[in-house]
Amino acid sequence: MKTNVGKTDKLIRLLLALVGIVLYIFNVVSGTLGIVVLVIAAVLILTALVNFCPLYTVFGLSTCKKEESK
Repeated sequence: MKTNVGKTDKLIRLLLALVGIVLYIFNVVSGTLGIVVLVIAAVLILTALVNFCPLYTVFGLSTCKKEESK
């Protein structure tokens, strides 16, 4: 699995996930919408931690710097 999530993208994903979690904790979003926000936050955290986004692969995108040959 090639990494396709760069450092800036990773930070943005983590910040958006944090915002979603805070909104849920303070009952700004609740019910079904709250669950959806938490699921999206979980996906953002997961993709940030593994540095891989399946949607980027589908669309041929990458926010990583070019890989150096080993």
